[in-house]
Amino acid sequence: MGFDRQGIWIYDGWARHSRYQSLVLYLGFGALTTLTNIGAYYGLTQLAGLPYLAANLLAWIISVSFAYATNHCFVFRCKTRGWLPVFEQCLAFFGGRLLSGGLDMAIMFVFIDVFACNDVFTKIAANIAVIIFNYLFARYVVFHNKRQGEVLQ
Repeated sequence: MGFDRQGIWIYDGWARHSRYQSLVLYLGFGALTTLTNIGAYYGLTQLAGLPYLAANLLAWIISVSFAYATNHCFVFRCKTRGWLPVFEQCLAFFGGRLLSGGLDMAIMFVFIDVFACNDVFTKIAANIAVIIFNYLFARYVVFHNKRQGEVLQ
């Protein structure tokens, strides 16, 4: 991995030439987003002494901001420029993450309280559903070029 002469990221390995490149990059940056969330939460609670709910909210904002930046620049290689279009795109991204948070809560409630399923297995299934939802929302709503009908690349 590295940068070319113009400072554009070069992806080494099979993902560079794969038709699943954006999915592979999405999963990789998703793992980094999770680490960002956990690291921010730890730093805010253990080092800064914030209450856990405030720290969790700030960690979520930090990690979703990181996810937006990596999705914008590396996963979907978006060409959107200018503060207003980028701001609108960022709002859409955060809106999608709020929707997926609601999806997570709904799945947890229905499968645990209504169907009496195991909470750990339900949480795993809910996370899989959220990952799929987030990818599809980002690809086809947030980073979708409405004029050309294509994903921005």
